[in-house]
Amino acid sequence: MGHAPYWLDPAELDFPDPSLALEEPNGLLALGGDLAPERIVTAYRQGIFPWYEESQPILWWSPNPRAVLLPAQLHLSRSLRKTINSGCFTASIDRHFHRVIEHCASLRENREGTWISPAMKLAYNTLHQQGYAHSIEILQDGELVGGLYGLALGQVFFGESMFSLRSNASKVALFVLCRSLQEFGFQFIDCQVSSQHLQSMGARNMPRSRFVQLLRHYAAAPDPIGHWQLPGQFCPLSTK
Repeated sequence: MGHAPYWLDPAELDFPDPSLALEEPNGLLALGGDLAPERIVTAYRQGIFPWYEESQPILWWSPNPRAVLLPAQLHLSRSLRKTINSGCFTASIDRHFHRVIEHCASLRENREGTWISPAMKLAYNTLHQQGYAHSIEILQDGELVGGLYGLALGQVFFGESMFSLRSNASKVALFVLCRSLQEFGFQFIDCQVSSQHLQSMGARNMPRSRFVQLLRHYAAAPDPIGHWQLPGQFCPLSTK
């Protein structure tokens, strides 16, 4: 069968087993294929996601370990609780998906390279229209100042990217996401790769084998439920 990374057959949706991914760079499994919604959904259900720059072919990853956050275990610092309860921010869900992904792409261009390419934006906007992808928006005085987006499959939310134009705005978005997912009956959030920021919010590493095992149980059907509504507890925004 050869060694990773494997070239994907553009006529097939099959992916190699995630356990075959490279150790260095961590998680690189396959390349090629396309960003058709069916392929992306198939990949996520198996613990695989696309990440690449415009000058590269599409790269597919499944890192080990995997960063996971349980919605009920989100850590809120005292200062963040104070910010949430201050009333300076309001929240919405699925009202400004296109704008959220544009802001995330703009910040990545300035800091980390252009991995949220026009093709990626088109793919995830299509997934949003189909009811798979969702956004959390944080507003201040009616202006979009923070947010995040990702995919929801079964009872798992796959976080993709977040942005913040005001202090703590992205953290508030994560708070709204976690509380909403608890209301919706979700089990956990895939944070992909750990960082000090995510760890400070309660994310923990999990062996890839365990992560994939959980996906088989929790990321199966049902079909997408369409655009989400913000639970009533966030009117007004409060940690109570």
